[in-house]
Amino acid sequence: METEAVLDLLKQTAVDVITPRFRALAEGEVFVKDHPGDLVTVADRESEKVITAALRRAYPDAMILGEEAAAADPSLLEVFAGAEHSFTIDPIDGTYNFVHGKADHAVMVAELRSGEVVRSWIWQPEHQLAFVAEKGAGAYRNGERLPLLAPSADSNSWRGISSQSQIRDGEFDGLAPVRETWFCAGVDYSHLAAGDIDFIVFAHAKAWDHAPGLLLLSEVGGTIQRADGTRYDPAVARPWLIGGASPAVADGVRTYLGDAIGTLG
Repeated sequence: METEAVLDLLKQTAVDVITPRFRALAEGEVFVKDHPGDLVTVADRESEKVITAALRRAYPDAMILGEEAAAADPSLLEVFAGAEHSFTIDPIDGTYNFVHGKADHAVMVAELRSGEVVRSWIWQPEHQLAFVAEKGAGAYRNGERLPLLAPSADSNSWRGISSQSQIRDGEFDGLAPVRETWFCAGVDYSHLAAGDIDFIVFAHAKAWDHAPGLLLLSEVGGTIQRADGTRYDPAVARPWLIGGASPAVADGVRTYLGDAIGTLG
């Protein structure tokens, strides 16, 4: 499928399946997965089915890893890790926001070849914003190429966000206070790639959440690191990730946060 055709697929899926249920979910259409606050809706499940079916028709030999499929069958993660050609699908990123009527949610897909993200798509239906990236060809917002990021060298000026209270509540020499995220990786990464913030600290590293942002960020000069300083690998779900507007920012944040993430990384 051409890059624009995949974006059109996400947009149409949102029109058909997701947006009609926004602020209109009926009783019995929201479910708890692993713990309170970890929600899934009928819109997540139907969206994933639609996108998966379309990708399978176009790429019958590709491994397709959807968030809800992986929840039902965790062995798919091992298949994904060894796949030569694969896709990740996050049918509604920011489901908690979606359930609670907040506009900050997204539909995300990434394409990988031998474990490397080569194309990615983030569609934010309520904001009508599309972020698309192709390896070596740049990152785009609604068709306009995003410029390379140029963060300050002064770490005290870096604008950072995290969903983790222990990061937001901590005081770290060399860093300004870290504020709250949008609680949707697809929205968080879009703000980082656009230069609105300089870094993000995530506790979890699931491929469908971060593979799209990895390429989007890489194409504007940024990076995602694990707590040990190695570059994020979508096949490895070890906790704690730092998305930085540059490798220097990611290195600095990791150093300044120190034990706050090091013991868990």
